Amino acid sequence: MTSKQRLLDSLNHKVPDRLPLDFGGTTVTGMHFSCVEALRKYYGLEQHLIKVYEPYQMLGLIEDDLRQAIGIDTEGVGGRENMFGIPNENWKEWRLDSGAVVLVPEKFNLSHDDAGNHYIHPCGDLSASPSAKMPKNGFYFDAVCRQEPFDDIDDLDPSDNLEEFGYTSEKVLDEFTEDINKAYGTGRGVVVSFGGTALGDIALVPGLNLKNPKGIRDVSEWYMATATAQEYVKYVFDKQTDIALCNLAKLKERAGDKIDVLFICGTDFGTQISTFCSPDTFRNLYMPYYKKVNGWIHENTDWKTFKHSCGAIESFIPLFIEAGFDILNPVQCSARGMDPALIKEKYGKDIVFWGGGVDTQHILPFGTPEQVREQVKERCHIFGKDGGYVFNSIHNIQAGTPIENIVAMLDAIKEV
Repeated sequence: MTSKQRLLDSLNHKVPDRLPLDFGGTTVTGMHFSCVEALRKYYGLEQHLIKVYEPYQMLGLIEDDLRQAIGIDTEGVGGRENMFGIPNENWKEWRLDSGAVVLVPEKFNLSHDDAGNHYIHPCGDLSASPSAKMPKNGFYFDAVCRQEPFDDIDDLDPSDNLEEFGYTSEKVLDEFTEDINKAYGTGRGVVVSFGGTALGDIALVPGLNLKNPKGIRDVSEWYMATATAQEYVKYVFDKQTDIALCNLAKLKERAGDKIDVLFICGTDFGTQISTFCSPDTFRNLYMPYYKKVNGWIHENTDWKTFKHSCGAIESFIPLFIEAGFDILNPVQCSARGMDPALIKEKYGKDIVFWGGGVDTQHILPFGTPEQVREQVKERCHIFGKDGGYVFNSIHNIQAGTPIENIVAMLDAIKEV
């Protein structure tokens, strides 16, 4: 089988010749740059500095030679700007506090404070207030709250929360078209993160790429608004969905059937032990808009729709299915109620599980290679039964993960 055939069989709940493998297809299925660097050394590939294409999570670019060495079946397309609105071009060196040196985009500009903390600025504009902070000796950037003070939410204009969800320009459409055509030519499954369809994704609420974000931009204020100001949130979702459907129609005209999977939304609905909201809130606040987006895609394309949500969301899986999602990621099996055998048995015929292959909080970073190998084999047997599974770890592989454990994971997949 080709990689594309393998992925499509799994997405259609058929059993392929082996489990399809994704790393780097999206910004929630990737690897910290240090892991990419270690894998290049392990496989004896050309040694060069790793490009950090998404500095928010410090994700490293997995280039074609490493994709081939690992046996990856996906090719991701995600636009040419990172989450801070900085074009990924004209790469330059950056030395972290750890001494590691990576490549970052030309307009990746930092400021610093007396404590040695590092601040990144939207669009690389140092005259704008910083939108994220990496603590001294840190591994990642954290969003900086730039919420303007307000006394009453009725004083806010909900259209301000739509600034980042505009109609896609011809230039950006041209870029996506070029990149999708290139990805299609690899023979791997094409996974596209087009943007604009994430409803209330808390990683996006602060407006990391906006120089002067208005509206509700504080994470806690946004969560409270989903309970106390639902009309405000509905206005944002309603207008955002209308814009998204227009943009998706333009993408369909350009890309046609060259897209296999479309990343829809990274909104998390679960904590380690519970959900963020009730099923009734989900039905009232989120479901109508998810149905619109998924419904349009299924009526007009053959694309499969990808939903990311961490946490203890077993009770929400039937809601995701009802909303029209084809794929659920990252399948956080360590969260309460997310027993792999249980959720596969209850929901495996109706939704594809993409992830769940190994625990990235405990086993992969802190276990032994043998423990990693055992968990991977067990998860593959459970999730891979009767198709409907794409292997990936539970979210991105994090900084500090031992290379011997990553290799044990990859070897175990081949042994299944």
